Amino acid sequence: MNWQLFFSTFSVIFIAELGDKTQLAVLARTAGESSPWTIFFAAATALILATGIGVLAGSLLNQFISPRVLKIAGGVLFLAFGAYMLHDAVFKNDAPQAGESQRE
Repeated sequence: MNWQLFFSTFSVIFIAELGDKTQLAVLARTAGESSPWTIFFAAATALILATGIGVLAGSLLNQFISPRVLKIAGGVLFLAFGAYMLHDAVFKNDAPQAGESQRE
């Protein structure tokens, strides 16, 4: 096993998941139930399955598209989403939507 790859992947995913909506959903679900271990194992299984789908999709893409192209496309998409969010934040139209009353 490539331990350097393992720990770098673990670190990135662990930090990205802290405070994520998945963690908040698990927290909310656990607060209303009396069996936290059942929720823990269900959430862990769901994350394992979702990660497996991502790994499988990445492996399939790797067979048809070079890793360099995937990295460039991922970077371009990341920048495009960031530009869109920045544009939305700066130029957000604060006009009331149809059916909403305007505050005086």
